[in-house]
Amino acid sequence: MSKTTEPTRRKFLKSSASIAAVGPVFMPHLANAANKDVILKVGLVGCGGRGTGAASQAMNADPNVRLVAMGDMFDDRIDNSWRSLQGRGKERFDVKPQNKFIGFDAYKKVIDMVDVVILTTPPLFRPQHLEYAVSQKKHVFFEKPVAVDPTGVRKVIEMAAKAKAQNTAMMSGFCWRYHYPKREVFQRVLDGAIGDIRTAYTTYNTGPVWKKPRQEGWSDWEAQIRNWTGYTWLSGDSIVEQAVHSLDMARWALGDRVPVRAVGTGGRETYDSLDKWGNIFDHFGVTYEFEEGVRLFHFSRQQSGTSGSYECEVHGTKGLCSGKNRHSITGDEDWRFRGKSNDMYQTEHNELFASIRQGQPINDGERAAHSTLLAILGRTVAYTGKSVTWEQALNSKEDLRPPHYDLGQKLPVAPVAIPGVTKFV
Repeated sequence: MSKTTEPTRRKFLKSSASIAAVGPVFMPHLANAANKDVILKVGLVGCGGRGTGAASQAMNADPNVRLVAMGDMFDDRIDNSWRSLQGRGKERFDVKPQNKFIGFDAYKKVIDMVDVVILTTPPLFRPQHLEYAVSQKKHVFFEKPVAVDPTGVRKVIEMAAKAKAQNTAMMSGFCWRYHYPKREVFQRVLDGAIGDIRTAYTTYNTGPVWKKPRQEGWSDWEAQIRNWTGYTWLSGDSIVEQAVHSLDMARWALGDRVPVRAVGTGGRETYDSLDKWGNIFDHFGVTYEFEEGVRLFHFSRQQSGTSGSYECEVHGTKGLCSGKNRHSITGDEDWRFRGKSNDMYQTEHNELFASIRQGQPINDGERAAHSTLLAILGRTVAYTGKSVTWEQALNSKEDLRPPHYDLGQKLPVAPVAIPGVTKFV
């Protein structure tokens, strides 16, 4: 876009403000009386803690929801989740033993049975599962990130457009978009409360990734899938799987723009064993360059004995916004959120089901894909040590999927990336 035709920063922010959260804000009750008695059958694919929580929230979001099917790779995980949800769901839990499905194709069996599917497996599988759900015209709630590589991101963007065309829901698990304090503080930023944004600063500094000791009888595949957060091919690395929340908040405050390019660093200082920690980095530092000289600085780490930080600060020409913890603006006119907070996890499901009932299903698939790619771009520049543009990342041929899915096959751990040696694909 030329300098003469490019919209000003203020005009861009004002025009994008209405879509920055998720589009229209729906009330958490059912709005369409004509549809309120229709039973919506829900299925869960991926029965870990997040999936179990999401299924519980779905059952609480709408009086005429029934959880009817569950799928996972492993029978112990599905059985534990089944028992937990049975105790929470009462009459809204209706998963018969024959509707608990195990294996790589479990997702198809669940999706075929339901109206709404919850996808919470490791992110590697997300594009594949989304493609099938959208092809079957099902409403979808899917956890972040949406993919682990640009190949998957492009597939999700394609599916988001298809879902929009057929009017089916496609809601991502970027849960902070449903948090009332953040909605208000970032809306104020978008409305110009801190002037023109010059920089944003995000952190996600926490302890080490969780680890489950390998059990006798576990194959290489099972050991890695059960510890999926430690492997780039399954999780995308910590900047993609975890710190993407901070990056998504920064994009929100920036009007959901995408950067021009990025450069960064990263590595392993405390993750000293492939067998114990997998092949991910334990720290990242990335600088994203946007048009008009705007910069986003991101720092994240997973190291024990270090100070924690989970923040999104936005600096403008007229003030500062603290968007993660304090929900405040300091500048020409100081402000701090004083209203009532909410359970953002429950709110996202309330609004999802309300939007389905209204016939206006939420679709934030493309936005979620762009936030995921922002994190993948950060990983890419840290792994390679090179400056990489947004367009290069979007069109990258990187594809982390294995050629075959077989729990019995040998699966050696891929080597850790080495900046300056690892190549951009």
